Amino acid sequence: MIMDGNGRWATAHGLSRSAGHEAGLRTAREIVEAAVREQVGTLTLYAFSSDNWKRPTAEVTALMRLFRRAMLGEAKRCLENGVRLTILGRRDRLPASLRQTVDQVESLTASCTRMHLRVAVDYSARDAILRAAAAVRGEVISREHFTELLARVDQDDIPAREVDLVVRTGGEQRLSDFLLWECAYAELLFVEKMWPEFDADDLAEAMADFRSRNRRYGLAPEQVAS
Repeated sequence: MIMDGNGRWATAHGLSRSAGHEAGLRTAREIVEAAVREQVGTLTLYAFSSDNWKRPTAEVTALMRLFRRAMLGEAKRCLENGVRLTILGRRDRLPASLRQTVDQVESLTASCTRMHLRVAVDYSARDAILRAAAAVRGEVISREHFTELLARVDQDDIPAREVDLVVRTGGEQRLSDFLLWECAYAELLFVEKMWPEFDADDLAEAMADFRSRNRRYGLAPEQVAS
């Protein structure tokens, strides 16, 4: 999920951008619970890209505080729903208090198996690919090995599976440096609604749309049919 549109939603309603991010957090909570009901195995929420550090300092500071509060507040809810929560991306640039909270929540939910919730924070697919490629050092490796390297550089202890479906809210139609390697054969769905307007019914519609698609992975239609 590329959770786009918090700021534009807030502006349209005469609210601050921070209020938009607060509303976005409430939507994220609803969508995570709905995804559990939909029996989604892994859900990755794109919360903060590496390029987002360029935003106004006040907004970035407010987002970091919101992330920490969200992690603390959602830990119990994740446990109750059997959701394992991990953070995807760099951590060295995050505030020390947030890094500590991340470690605590990841440890607390490590044994949950109903769904894996990954939140991408300070994440850049291109940077991750560059760091993984640097580790190769001229070797000839498989796609599977490179996927493991990507997981390692982003401190993800489970190599990412190929993404099945990307849903982006907010009306924009681009990936914005999100899971580029893993999205090679992902189905893409772009939604006009801003993220705070997206709800469980919208997720159900997205899942139904996904299930109706014919996924060929480079094969001819008759090969898939057989």
